[in-house]
Amino acid sequence: MSATLVIQTAFLGDVVLTTPLLAALAERFGAVDVVTTPAAAALLETHPAVGRVVRYDKRGADRGWRGFRRVASELRERRYSRCYLPHRSWRSAALALLAGVRERTGFAGGAASITYTTRVTRPPTGHQVERLLALAGPSAAAPAVSLSLTPDDGAAADRWLEERNIAPGFVAFAPGSIWGTKRWPYYPELAAALAVPVVVIGGPEDAELAERVQARAPGRAHVAAGALNLRAAAALIRRASVLVSNDSAPLHLATAVGTPVVALFGPTVPEFGFGPRGARDVVLGHPDLPCRPCSAHGPRVCPLGHHRCMRELSVETVLSAVTAVAGREERRAIRTGH
Repeated sequence: MSATLVIQTAFLGDVVLTTPLLAALAERFGAVDVVTTPAAAALLETHPAVGRVVRYDKRGADRGWRGFRRVASELRERRYSRCYLPHRSWRSAALALLAGVRERTGFAGGAASITYTTRVTRPPTGHQVERLLALAGPSAAAPAVSLSLTPDDGAAADRWLEERNIAPGFVAFAPGSIWGTKRWPYYPELAAALAVPVVVIGGPEDAELAERVQARAPGRAHVAAGALNLRAAAALIRRASVLVSNDSAPLHLATAVGTPVVALFGPTVPEFGFGPRGARDVVLGHPDLPCRPCSAHGPRVCPLGHHRCMRELSVETVLSAVTAVAGREERRAIRTGH
């Protein structure tokens, strides 16, 4: 039984960026248990740093006091010695308290930090990975953002591609985001301009966006949004030459599986700590717009009504970056024989 618990119920991308922290804690204490959302659970249940995943559907089946008490009771039965809280929320802090965990470590400064037994200063700059790793204390080297995909995950991705006669090396698109202003509007035009197969990934909620892309490049653009589970979708991204993504979770999935990214930032900026981390990645954004960034997450609607940060990021600019990155990947495959 693990003595260490991590409670991370933030967005999917945040959970992916927590995997280095999980690895650092597992190296010190052994495999850790993690409380997370049902959406993120599948990504962690095969991770070598994780012993057990506790699903907490805080916005669904476990909404309200009854669900909260159920999860707290389940955790209390396991008698954890220590808990790490990367998500600065009252709900996570209260869950650790009610679970009876003696040592509770989180970031200083937030209102919930009054409940922690150890408060760590959150680094004000740098990538979110390093910020989260600060909770584990000093270490010799930062573990990588990682997922542990199974052979079945790869087989599911391969079957999907084979059924459509798509060879590895296609370009993947991730046009969705729960934040409306983070969505670059020209994915259909980019698909039409490319001469290679395009696979559009995402959840069922992104199917309409994916179908718009497909309509502009019939026969070359294919809709995977909602067709594969999360780990199989990550395996699909692994087989792409490049992923074109907004500032959203697929960007971090690509980081975890080693696929280069052309990342499109509009209302947010990489300096917030959520940019790609690979040496081959490219970040694009409006070069000269005084209203940018406009919020920490990107609002659902542009506060000024013009959405210039995304509308003025041209297809030509993105196409040039995608072509360059995809070309580098082809040359790399030839050199390495992969």
